[in-house]
Amino acid sequence: MSEENLNQVPGESDEAAEAQASAAAEGAGASSAGDSGESSESSVSAESGGAQGSGEAASLDGAESMDEELTDPLSEAMNTISSLEDQLARARADIYNVQQEYNSYVRRSKQEGVTRKDEGIASVIDNLLPVLDDIELARQHGDLEGPTGQIAEKIEQILTTNYQVERFGAEGDEFDPNIHEALMHQTSDDATSETVFALIQPGYRQGEKLLRAARVGVVSPE
Repeated sequence: MSEENLNQVPGESDEAAEAQASAAAEGAGASSAGDSGESSESSVSAESGGAQGSGEAASLDGAESMDEELTDPLSEAMNTISSLEDQLARARADIYNVQQEYNSYVRRSKQEGVTRKDEGIASVIDNLLPVLDDIELARQHGDLEGPTGQIAEKIEQILTTNYQVERFGAEGDEFDPNIHEALMHQTSDDATSETVFALIQPGYRQGEKLLRAARVGVVSPE
């Protein structure tokens, strides 16, 4: 050991040691502060990244929510239009069916009206046939004269002109079972076919419709 070291004062050696320890502590503190700053910066950066990620996620959710809000009213509108179109088609079908039923009703009514009219006319004519028989008998006996004769002829003219009522049946007509009713029958050598030899009661027809068959006596060959 040198004399310089031996001659050092114990108090000065302690102060130097304390100074070295203090310097070492300050270096360690600075290093710790640096590490702490870096750690804080990393934490702030992580938080910033997380916040940015959360913002992007929120933006995507908002966009999807807006799409849903736009899609739902459109879908609802399309469904409403489809429902209205279906209702319109059904309404048109109902109207068509009602029109067809009405047209059928009108046709039936017209046809029934014509039928009822013809039936009414036929009923009136049928009730007038005995009157026409009396008029014809009166004419055969020469009793159809004066105003009564004029009225009778006018009645026959109206029935013939307006309703096509025609009297038929006469002696010498060929017998036709479709329009003649034989009340008498006899044979004769002179007869060549079945012939009406006596008109008992005339027949009447309305156009092609037979109202009453003529009642006759028939002669046929032997």
